[in-house]
Amino acid sequence: MPISASEFLKKHGFDEEGESPDHSLRGNAIEHAKHLRRPHAGTPYDWEDWERYQREHPDEVEPDEKESDDSEN
Repeated sequence: MPISASEFLKKHGFDEEGESPDHSLRGNAIEHAKHLRRPHAGTPYDWEDWERYQREHPDEVEPDEKESDDSEN
């Protein structure tokens, strides 16, 4: 009977806890979704959506590095 890849890795001592960070497209998308930041490019509609999201959810958006530098001066 075949075993799954995760079972094989566990059986041979390759636990998922010690894995390196996930740099797959899916992993990057999840990480981006967890840390929302200002877009670097996009259509005017993307920017309108971003500004609306910032107003509606200010606690879920990470401050932009440039904006935080400007506010300190």
